[in-house]
Amino acid sequence: MSRRMANRLLAQLAETRTPNTRANVLEELRRLILSGGAPPGTQIPPAEIADAFGVSPIPVREALKTLVGEGLVVHRRNAGYRVSQLSTEELREIYFVRGTLEQAALAQSVERIDAVTLRAARERHQELLVAVKYNDGKAFHDVSREFHRALVVPCGMPRLLNMFEATWNLTEPFQAMRSVDGRTQAALNADHEALLDAFDARDTAAVLEVARRHHRRLETAIVETAARLDVLHD
Repeated sequence: MSRRMANRLLAQLAETRTPNTRANVLEELRRLILSGGAPPGTQIPPAEIADAFGVSPIPVREALKTLVGEGLVVHRRNAGYRVSQLSTEELREIYFVRGTLEQAALAQSVERIDAVTLRAARERHQELLVAVKYNDGKAFHDVSREFHRALVVPCGMPRLLNMFEATWNLTEPFQAMRSVDGRTQAALNADHEALLDAFDARDTAAVLEVARRHHRRLETAIVETAARLDVLHD
């Protein structure tokens, strides 16, 4: 199964041959992993990737080292490189960290967010409602992240935001929001509406309370989805 996934990864990379630079290899591998094109556990064969890009193995190894540092790829002696698989406990730890970072960002954003940005967040919320209506799991997944980003970016703290994005990336290969059920989607959207109302009221305590509830719901959804997809290890 892992070999089939590796072949699919190579087929996708073969379609994106652009200038032979280390940055391109890194960006394409990261894009595929974050988009779910290379699910957790997918084997990453460096020599074959180098062939797909028409480059030497050096930029591929450098790109993989960077992805290992980001936590998106793991390397084991005699087993090579694979897209990171996470245990239930690891997922919960990541969500704990992400929730802490998001709470800190939201607390600063409440008073700093402007009407234009808040309106953009409401537009993302409407897109999520449409995604649910038409059972568009991909749109629901992608726009969910855009919605959260719209509310945390106004905090104006680039280091915090970088850490927040990095922890979010660690769970992206699971593409969890694509397959949550309709009841969970409705509950998540209700949380989004409550968050927006609390932002409108500039009520920091309400924002943080809704965010905590929403975060617990998200954590449960992604852990259950990952287990259902049978990508967890003991």
